[in-house]
Amino acid sequence: MQDGRHAGEGETQRGVLTERGGDATDTSDAADTPACELHGEELVLGYPSTDEPVVQCDTIVVPAGEITALVGPNGSGKSTLLRALSNQLSPEGGQVLLDGTDVQTLGTKTLARKLGLLSQEHDSPRSLTVEELAYHGRYPHRGMFESLSPDDHEAVERALSLAGVARLRDREMGDLSGGQKQLAWIAMVLAQETDVLLLDEPTTYLDLHHQLRVMEVVRSLNRERDVTVAVVLHDIGQAARFADNLIAMKDGEPYDWGPPREVVSEELLEDVFRVEASVDAASPTGPHISPHRALDR
Repeated sequence: MQDGRHAGEGETQRGVLTERGGDATDTSDAADTPACELHGEELVLGYPSTDEPVVQCDTIVVPAGEITALVGPNGSGKSTLLRALSNQLSPEGGQVLLDGTDVQTLGTKTLARKLGLLSQEHDSPRSLTVEELAYHGRYPHRGMFESLSPDDHEAVERALSLAGVARLRDREMGDLSGGQKQLAWIAMVLAQETDVLLLDEPTTYLDLHHQLRVMEVVRSLNRERDVTVAVVLHDIGQAARFADNLIAMKDGEPYDWGPPREVVSEELLEDVFRVEASVDAASPTGPHISPHRALDR
């Protein structure tokens, strides 16, 4: 781990993250915290095409019932880490625990009832309607030959309403704008009714209106249903506004972790993002960043 702003001499990455996020093995508050926690330990992540690990991480915690944003420059390992947390990528070393259970030991449907993932790459037949797409999110709750239940209908209605696409239910996906499509996909993931939601760059390529709409939906879901959220974001200012915690990645390792007002600093922006900027930590909506110029390596 890079020596982050909060890491004292001799502190390990495990010590820094455990101090803030709580020890993943401490269940003293379990009765008061029904939401799920994701915890990665001793992770080594890579791909067949890479000789060296893409991500190495002693300990990473996505606290139960909170929004955690993964931020960092391109190639820093954010999406790779999210793929491992969602069991889309098997670690070369270490494990990912969902409330103490290794995610690789959970069956596909069991995991899908607990954890939902919206990846960067998703596609559907253009003729599929928004409502039909949302019903696809109910597959973990149904047997192969089971018909739709009242619970399925209620879940889809809630998802369409929360995502703000109920009025688009009969529209075909091929007729929607980019922002509308993204909200439709979010409705599908919401219909899954999971305890944990992972989102990989859900606001990329969207205009400002739809960026804010997506993040407001995520925050509403977290606040109203106590869903644990981990989201990869490029915009650190947006992350600082909507997230309870930030994990700043640099060169495949967590650089710093904690509440935005503690993590976002001029030093971090320079070291991680190579940007000279001013930070107003007292801004009521979270640390406000004013970038000045890009820095050379």
